[in-house]
Amino acid sequence: MQVIFGLMLAILLGALEQSIVAVVLPEIALQLNGFDNMAWVVSAYLVASTVTTPIYGKLSDLLGRRSVLSFAIVLFLLASAACALAQTMPQLILARILQGLGGGGLLSVSQATIADVVPLRERGRYQGYVSGVWAVASMAGPVIGGYLAHFLSWRWIFWINLPLALLALVTVRRALRHLPAGGRRHRIDYLGALLFGAGLSGVLVFLTRLGQGQSPSRPDTLALPLAGLACLGLFIWQERRAADPVIPLAMLRVPTVAICCITLFLCFFQLIAMSVLLPLRFQVVAGAQADAAALRLVPLTLAIPFGAFAAGRLMSRSGRYKPLQMAGALVAPLAIAALAFVDPRAVWLCALVMVVLGLAIGLQLPSGLVATQNAVPLQHVGIATALTAFSRMLGGAVGVAVLTTVLIALLRHGGMAVGDLVQRLLNSFNNHRAANTDAGA
Repeated sequence: MQVIFGLMLAILLGALEQSIVAVVLPEIALQLNGFDNMAWVVSAYLVASTVTTPIYGKLSDLLGRRSVLSFAIVLFLLASAACALAQTMPQLILARILQGLGGGGLLSVSQATIADVVPLRERGRYQGYVSGVWAVASMAGPVIGGYLAHFLSWRWIFWINLPLALLALVTVRRALRHLPAGGRRHRIDYLGALLFGAGLSGVLVFLTRLGQGQSPSRPDTLALPLAGLACLGLFIWQERRAADPVIPLAMLRVPTVAICCITLFLCFFQLIAMSVLLPLRFQVVAGAQADAAALRLVPLTLAIPFGAFAAGRLMSRSGRYKPLQMAGALVAPLAIAALAFVDPRAVWLCALVMVVLGLAIGLQLPSGLVATQNAVPLQHVGIATALTAFSRMLGGAVGVAVLTTVLIALLRHGGMAVGDLVQRLLNSFNNHRAANTDAGA
C-alpha cells in the first residue's frame, strides 16, 4: 500500500497542475503585469507535459521506473519553487514549461509502475482508483487554487507542491527499491525524442494560438504547424530505422492499442472541452454567475471517479474490458448531444445528463489503459502506458483549442465583440474564485 500511496500522490500533483491556476489567472496577470500572455501560464504546462509523456514511458522501460519517476518528481519540485518565486510573466511561463517537463512523467510512469507491482488480475481495480484520483484532481484544481489564492497568495498554488512532492519522492524511492533498474542507456533514441518533441510542440502551440483567437494566416502562426509536421515526418523516418525507437511504430499497428488510444483521445477531447465550455454556456445562455456555473459541473466531476471505480471492480471480477469501453464510448457522445438540446436553465435535467456523461467517461479510463497494457509485451508496458496518457492529454489539448476556435469564429460571425466577452469572463473568473473559496471556507 505504501507504493500505491506514493504513486497516487505523484499522479495527484501532475493532474492538479493542469487546472489549478485557471481561476487565479487574472490575479497573476495583474500582479506580474502580463495580461497579453496570461493564457500561456496554462498552455505552457499542458504542451510541455503532453510532449514529454511518451518519452518518459520509453525511458522508464530502458532505465527503470524508480530512477525515471524520481527524476520527474525532482524536476517538478524544483520548477514549482521557480514558479512560486517568479517576478515576471516570462519567468513564470518558463518555470511552467520546466514544471510540465517534470509533470509529463508523473502520470505515465506512475501508471506503468502500478502494472509492475500489481498482479495482472488486479490491474483493473487499481487503475480504476488511479483514474478516479486523476479525474477528481483535474476537475477540482480550480477550486483548490482559488481557496489557496484567496486565503494565502497565488504563489501558494506552487509552494504547496514542495512538501507533497518530497513526500512522494521519499515514498517512491523506498517502495520501489526492488524493481529492476534497467541499464540500456546506449540504446536511447535521442534524435527521435528531439524530433518528436519539436514537431508536436509546433503543432500544439499552433492549436493553442488558434484557441486564443489568433489568425491562422499570420506568417509566424502558420510557420509553426508546417515546421512541426516536417519534424514529425522526420520522426517517423527516424523511428523506422532506429534500433530501439522512442515509439515503436509496430505497436500502433496492434488493433487493441490503436483503438484504445483513439478512444481515449476522443474521450478527453469531449471531457476537457465540456469542462471549459459548459460553464460558459451556463453563464451566457442561462445567466448564471461564475460560481454557480462552476458548481453545476459537480455532477460531472463526481460521476467520473464512480465510473472509473466501477469499471476497475468489474474488470477485476470478470477479466473483461471490451464491453466497458464500448459502452462508455457509445454513451458519452450521446450524452453530449443531449446537452445541446437540454435547456441550460433546467438545472436538474442538465445534472442528470452530466452524471450519465461522467459515468460513461469513467468507464473508459481504466478499461482503455488495462487493455493496452495487456496487449503488449512486458518490456513495452512503459511506452504503452505512456501512449494512453499521451492520447488523453493530446485529446484534451486539441479539444479545447479546436472548440474554442469554433466558438470564437461563431461569436465573430454573429457580430459579438469577443474582447468584451473576454473582459466579462476575466471579471467572472475573479468572482468565481472568491465565491468558491468562501464556500470552501
